[in-house]
Amino acid sequence: MSVSSTIEWTEATWNPTTGCHKISPGCQNCYAERFAERWRGVPGHPYEQGFDVKSWNERITMPLSWKKPRLIFVNSMSDLFLDEISEEFIKDVFYVMKQAHWHQFQLLTKRPQRMLEISKNIKEWPPNVWAGVSVESQAWLWRSEILKEIPAQIRFLSCEPLLGSLKLCLEDLHWIIVGGESGVGARPMKSEWVRDIREQCIQAHVPFFFKQWGGVQKKKNGRVLDGRTWDEFPMNVNDKSKKQVANFK
Repeated sequence: MSVSSTIEWTEATWNPTTGCHKISPGCQNCYAERFAERWRGVPGHPYEQGFDVKSWNERITMPLSWKKPRLIFVNSMSDLFLDEISEEFIKDVFYVMKQAHWHQFQLLTKRPQRMLEISKNIKEWPPNVWAGVSVESQAWLWRSEILKEIPAQIRFLSCEPLLGSLKLCLEDLHWIIVGGESGVGARPMKSEWVRDIREQCIQAHVPFFFKQWGGVQKKKNGRVLDGRTWDEFPMNVNDKSKKQVANFK
């Protein structure tokens, strides 16, 4: 719902839906669930219903009021492609994203099957809407193969929390994000997993973004990898602020 975001790979978040439910190991220590459940039962709070799934019609048009172009992460507190979210509502979200053509929207899901289904039921996938899937380990890499069928100009993987090594097929993918789990109960991420993914990206000329090492004290661990930060973005990002496009030398 917020206008700005502290998430390193975006600039704003927009939550036309909230709430979700766990479907794979990456969900175990979900930060969104942890935050939302703190407010369950508080009258009038946006998370009065905790992490139960809810569609917010009054939030759909929010990006149209943001006149400055932004990178917008859609549903940092949910998954737009949950079965509980009606196709009509999802189509309304797509209509607004298409209308707000000056923004770039980052759609991320763990449910690529439904994303693909919806893509076949809309007239055109807007060119300013990126399509991404979460892949936490090799066992879930199949999500990326379904992603490749989505007719988006930018398709990306969020490998966070990274729970194991990944051997990626980077053809038809345009951006890779890697990050360790953070907060209470954070599971460890090995540096060799991160370096291997980075090298795969360099060899394939795919932008690589390293978000964080994670851990219980993520700020202390930081996000420096081999002496630098890795903040690469797809080349056609429509953004003139702090974000940097891919730069391979």
